[in-house]
Amino acid sequence: MKNYIKVERARHNMTQADLAEKINVSRQTIVAIESNKYVPSAILVLKIARFFAKPVEEIFQLEEQD
Repeated sequence: MKNYIKVERARHNMTQADLAEKINVSRQTIVAIESNKYVPSAILVLKIARFFAKPVEEIFQLEEQD
């Protein structure tokens, strides 16, 4: 799953730690999601989308499988 969390953080001038604090997860969780080492739960995806006031599809996208 591709994500645009880093882009959204940059638009809001936020660090990984800032975002982590706002959505109540560890900074390491944000690092792992951004680097595609961790696929977040549906609840966490919704929290992130809600925080940035964007539809889920604008932040997270499924990558096409052949």
